[in-house]
Amino acid sequence: MPAAVVFRSATSSTSTTRSWQQRDQEMMMDMETCAMAFRILRMHGYDVPSDVLSHFSEESRVHDSVHGNQNDTKALLELYKAFNVRILEDDTTLDKVGSWTAELLRQQLRSGTVSSSVMPQEVEYALQLPFYPYTLEPLEHKRNIEHFSANGIHMRKSEFLPRDAAEDILALAVAEFHSAQSLYRQELQYMESWVKEVRLDQLKFVRILPLDVLFFLASSVLPRELSDARIAWIQNCILTVVVDDFFDVAGSREELENLVAQFEKWDAHDEVGFCSENVETVFYALYNTSNKIGARATEVQNRSVNSHIAELWVDTVRAMRKDAEWSREGYVPTMLEYMPVAEVSFALGPIIRAPLYLIGPELSEEVVRGPEYGELARLTDVCCRLLNDMATYKTESGDGKVANSVLLLAGGAGGGEAASVEAAKDEIRRTVEASKRELLGLVTRDDAPAADAGGRVPRPCKDLFWNMCKVANLTYLQANGYCSLEEMVGATSAVVHEQLKV
Repeated sequence: MPAAVVFRSATSSTSTTRSWQQRDQEMMMDMETCAMAFRILRMHGYDVPSDVLSHFSEESRVHDSVHGNQNDTKALLELYKAFNVRILEDDTTLDKVGSWTAELLRQQLRSGTVSSSVMPQEVEYALQLPFYPYTLEPLEHKRNIEHFSANGIHMRKSEFLPRDAAEDILALAVAEFHSAQSLYRQELQYMESWVKEVRLDQLKFVRILPLDVLFFLASSVLPRELSDARIAWIQNCILTVVVDDFFDVAGSREELENLVAQFEKWDAHDEVGFCSENVETVFYALYNTSNKIGARATEVQNRSVNSHIAELWVDTVRAMRKDAEWSREGYVPTMLEYMPVAEVSFALGPIIRAPLYLIGPELSEEVVRGPEYGELARLTDVCCRLLNDMATYKTESGDGKVANSVLLLAGGAGGGEAASVEAAKDEIRRTVEASKRELLGLVTRDDAPAADAGGRVPRPCKDLFWNMCKVANLTYLQANGYCSLEEMVGATSAVVHEQLKV
């Protein structure tokens, strides 16, 4: 927490809101505090208009009213982060804020004038990948602890936190980090055992990210106290990669049809029989793991959800089969044909919606089949699929595949001319940004009872959709050089394996 400004009311959303509503001058006129309050309140569902930042919307006005803020990287960074919680397409104030703060932060990076309270890497990541710090919260917590300054913290500009209180905060943070790290190590050992138990290590065709990297990403998607949900998320990430690889490269047409038939029968799969050992291994790994997830979910939900988990997998493998058919037959789908299939074949059904049952709040059948739940799922599917397409279109084009949004928009097989590819990517980025804004609006919307049919999705469950979108930004933008696998391995080691340097 280097040189962080912490306003007194941060411990209470009610008092924070009261200070905001009363337009507390100390809060409103301090750029860093005002931007931080705006972002926190908006992300917690409060209806906070962006016009409160209008006096920071232009660099010249900031210079005139709050001299010196242009050189305060921490304050600039907070204002830039406020820009990134935009939920309206047309928001002139936030657009202006984002434009001038981004340019000034880039200038500071180029000239080496980033304030000592902020690491240049933090600024670089914020500009290239806006939600990076919030996606990698465990790593940010570790860095904050290691760069903690008891003398640098104040609650308001005129009120410093007592040194002994700051030291108590540091001690609690250290204890919390050690507790979390111990849990992550235990879960990692469990997952290594699970991979062998379900015989995934015997499938020669499978490519799996290092388990500790998946743990690191999972710790950013789901908080530490949701261990069962986090393990289910990781297991389903691995299983979807296994099934995807089987459909893409390893399975014959007969094996793929046989596997889909097993999924469709589910509990009655003995009626179908297995045509190969690979089909048997893949199906039982998924079937047995899903049943265990379903059993735990039944305890949380007070009703059986096994049929819905099975349905999610059936929908996923049918979409993967359609993908495989297009590739095998050389069929070039239209975008209208492609997207409904591609959204489902990305497999966020099992990855997100099965662990949702383990988060805590009860999700009735009415909520799960309702419009808000469906829209949260659709927007997340769109964002993640399109981000994946932009990261993989070159590889897929080289492999002769044409079912990729970049290739389809750019003219089909071969990828089209460079200008067409860039135009396609620009169009996809616009779609992703619009979908993210809409998704964030849904996530931060008040949890009051819904007037429409279906009921509202509880906020802890909505957060999983949003966190998945943030992780997809991190994972699939590595094609642009923002976050490589090596960087994620290093970040994982820092959180899961390395000791704190305090």
